[in-house]
Amino acid sequence: MTAPVAENPQAPGTAERDLLPIATRGETARLAWDLIRKRRGPLAGVVLSFTLAGLCALVPPWMLGHIVDLVTEGGTSREVWIAAGIIAGATVLGGLFTWASVAFLARAGEPALAELREDVLDRALALDSARVEAAGTGDILSRVGDDARTVAASLNEMVPTLITSLVLVAFTSAGIFALDWRLGLAGIVALPLYALALRWYMPRSGPYYAAERVAQGERAQAMVSGLQGAPTVRAYGLSADQVTTIEHRSAEAKDISITVFRLLTRFTSRANRAELIGMLSLLTTGFLLVRADAATVGAVTAAALYFHRLFNPLGALLFIFDQIQSTGASLARLAGVARMPVEPEPPGTLPAGAGPLVLNHVDHSYVAGRPVLSGIDLVIRPGERVALVGATGAGKTTLGAIAAGVLPATTGSVTLAGVDLAELPESLLRSRVALISQDFHVFSGTLRESLTLVNADATEADLAAALDLVHARGWISALPEGLETVVGAGAHALTPAQAQQIALARIALADPWFVVMDEATAEAGSAGARELEAAALAVTAGRGALVVAHRLTQSATADRVLVLHEGVVVEEGSHDELLAAGGRYAELWAAWSA
Repeated sequence: MTAPVAENPQAPGTAERDLLPIATRGETARLAWDLIRKRRGPLAGVVLSFTLAGLCALVPPWMLGHIVDLVTEGGTSREVWIAAGIIAGATVLGGLFTWASVAFLARAGEPALAELREDVLDRALALDSARVEAAGTGDILSRVGDDARTVAASLNEMVPTLITSLVLVAFTSAGIFALDWRLGLAGIVALPLYALALRWYMPRSGPYYAAERVAQGERAQAMVSGLQGAPTVRAYGLSADQVTTIEHRSAEAKDISITVFRLLTRFTSRANRAELIGMLSLLTTGFLLVRADAATVGAVTAAALYFHRLFNPLGALLFIFDQIQSTGASLARLAGVARMPVEPEPPGTLPAGAGPLVLNHVDHSYVAGRPVLSGIDLVIRPGERVALVGATGAGKTTLGAIAAGVLPATTGSVTLAGVDLAELPESLLRSRVALISQDFHVFSGTLRESLTLVNADATEADLAAALDLVHARGWISALPEGLETVVGAGAHALTPAQAQQIALARIALADPWFVVMDEATAEAGSAGARELEAAALAVTAGRGALVVAHRLTQSATADRVLVLHEGVVVEEGSHDELLAAGGRYAELWAAWSA
């Protein structure tokens, strides 16, 4: 007995998460057509090549029927050999046209897919951090990863099969009617049965494929969260709980996939039934026509071969509908991101000279009613170095993100040189306020490319000066290829300290007014910490800086220190002043020194 199937599947874990939009069928179709129609030349080649390949496929069954008639009616060997030669020639030509059609399809489809990927990546990178947090990084990763791979695989495998099958079904059906219209009518008895099978399957499977893609995103979210927070998970002994969460998400994704497969097997049995009834109808009609001398044995043979030849393309079409559901769900998720409106950049401008970075009455909550920051007032003047200290969970990273303009505050305002950050174009803001965190990323490419990301016009002298500033020129010069050394995944590996030196060098090349350093030297380890701290000091010299200090030696060199406790500034002053006050900072310093 087949297990019942739920009517409205929903991926688990999505109720509490605001996922990125998913395009409707109409929006997805319009996007796909907009991408394809830009390549009209290759598209015309696709249509012509598949048409000619389909015509060539009609020849062998027709000639085989002709050979049957020649044998039964006493034809000559020469006529049989001519028919066999025609079959061989049509087969060779059909292979050539099929090859050409796939080549034209690649020239039309691959650039379109590349453009779609670029659009999705462009929109994803333009999302603000609050939107990413609401959707979850797993949602984005599954779209640009799993969904993009699904669409790419379909373009290379499913689309050629789909077009070939459609052409073969159309031309082969025409061939049967050309042999004898009565045989054609007998064959199409199967079509309503195929249609009924599709009508049963499509509305049931579509929602499950959409839910399956979302469930895969939830699984990716659980895995990414576990990997990113692995040290914390291990420190608190939560490894078993995290593994259980991943297993739970994986099991839910698996259950949806099994349900989809169960639907598919039931759909297959209906398709096989249609094939059986169609073939029995055609053979019975053919027998009656031959007995009545209304058709030849060769014609019935050719019709039977044609109908049998329909099994593969029809079966392929039916199973492709299954893939179409899966690919359609993936394409809709990609299209949902690609079609997200591009917010117009604010028209704000800044004066030529640096002005103060001011946080005025800033409050922030990730969850309503649970404030992370409360009543923050902070002024950082150009050239001033301010250190932010406090226990874990005090709100330091949140305050740094708000100061850098990465995270909008729930209430309050942040201004730069008197202009609200919300009124500034993103490119202008990033050129004036830079954020560097402990979550470093090594870009794939050469070291030169990694450095010049922020300043494409940087000269050799500029690069050398930046590297000298962060004490990185020595180890880079020691590399066999120097700045042309390829780094990133699968290439030369950089240590955490080296990766942060490159990030600091980029700051020097970008030359912003202010730098927000969120524990930027935390991952270096004790061996490279002192050198990195010296590099950070050098990079921030002469420009405003907000330093989230994980080592209190960083606060000792600051012009001013802010002590955060549970989201509130509880102390403010210089290092010496706060030590003399004997408050919370003095307690932290004593613990650190000990």
